[in-house]
Amino acid sequence: MSTTLPDPDVFRSEARAWLEQHGELRAAATGDGSDPDWGTGSDNVAVFHNRSEAEEAEILGRAQAWQRKKFDAGYGMLSWPVELGGRGLPMLYVRIWNSEESRFVIPDAGELPPTSMGLIAPTVAAYGTDAQKQRWVPPIMRQDEYGCQLFSEPAAGSDLASVVTKAVRDGDEWVLNGQKVWTSGARFSQWGLAITRTDFDVPKHRGLTAFMVPLDAPGVEVRPIRQMSGGACFNEVFLSDVRLSDADYRLGNVGDGWRVALTCLGFERDHSGGGSPVGGSLKRVLGAARHFGLTSDPHIRQTLADLYAHEKMAQFTNRRAAAALKAGQTPGPEGSLSKLMWTANMKRVSDAISSILGPRLIADTGEWGTYAWGEHVLGAPGYRIAGGSDEVQRNIVGERVLQLPAEPRVDKDVSFSEAQRLARKA
Repeated sequence: MSTTLPDPDVFRSEARAWLEQHGELRAAATGDGSDPDWGTGSDNVAVFHNRSEAEEAEILGRAQAWQRKKFDAGYGMLSWPVELGGRGLPMLYVRIWNSEESRFVIPDAGELPPTSMGLIAPTVAAYGTDAQKQRWVPPIMRQDEYGCQLFSEPAAGSDLASVVTKAVRDGDEWVLNGQKVWTSGARFSQWGLAITRTDFDVPKHRGLTAFMVPLDAPGVEVRPIRQMSGGACFNEVFLSDVRLSDADYRLGNVGDGWRVALTCLGFERDHSGGGSPVGGSLKRVLGAARHFGLTSDPHIRQTLADLYAHEKMAQFTNRRAAAALKAGQTPGPEGSLSKLMWTANMKRVSDAISSILGPRLIADTGEWGTYAWGEHVLGAPGYRIAGGSDEVQRNIVGERVLQLPAEPRVDKDVSFSEAQRLARKA
């Protein structure tokens, strides 16, 4: 294979020409395409969307069509290894592509596509057999198929190592039984990356095994969960005597599920707090304050200044993390810090818009940019849990960065079954 890299300027020109031929330039009036001027465009600022099944399928279809065009033209897996269908290019070319693509209207289908391509596919690439990599990575990266995370359970959210979904060996197969919850995109996914317990007689982190579960398999049931903001982005997934081939569906070694989970969660933390804006923004809040003539109010001015300052701090933290990665440094605490800043700023947005709108926030009068904010205010608290709860992020910063003593653990070096017995006794 040739090791000659394309000239970056030539690559940029070719990418720009392809985008101009196949894409739609963003309207100049909206700058980067987000946050339209007051009273124009959609006033939707939902953190978690509220769409019908048909609307969701239509939006996913548009995202799939765009990704397939990119993939088939060689732009869908720029930095991925050639043997997996990628081009094996350095990250410089990914940054060039992203810079050019940002000038165009890109279909946004919510969490499922980035979860599939940014979390599930890289995890399969890290732990799958050669056959598994070929089976799942290219179809997921082309968006022919989607994958979701079957991690959290009713009694195991932030403490993921406490999952009790059971996988029992039966010859060349495994039989799975249990319940997963808060699963984003499960209704539209073909696959779920499940963390299960295969050994109850060892400490909890050592008795886990990962599987790729076909969500159309007998015994799999997916139920939507209605959120207080109106939508049903999340799902419960029930596994009842689901039989999976060991050779085909087990991901990684038996008992190595914790490492698989940490790898996937590491990719998730890299995605949280970055990428496309979620919910409302400072610009939208400022637009509302101007529209209602409140920019001279001392309290509102202080609130806006506080929001601006903290958003700038978050941006600088993200840039510092990006610069460190570009320089080849290993990821530091910036991922957890960015997540904490992001969720805190989402609350600041909620507090600011609540002060500005007052009763308009809870009375649907049809006025643009008012009642629609309710979906941000009701949805923002969810991200204090999603992608690693705020409490977990603070523990990471405290223990791994500040070197504070670890929290006491009664289940350390104790078998999972014994730890459960002690918990019930307590």
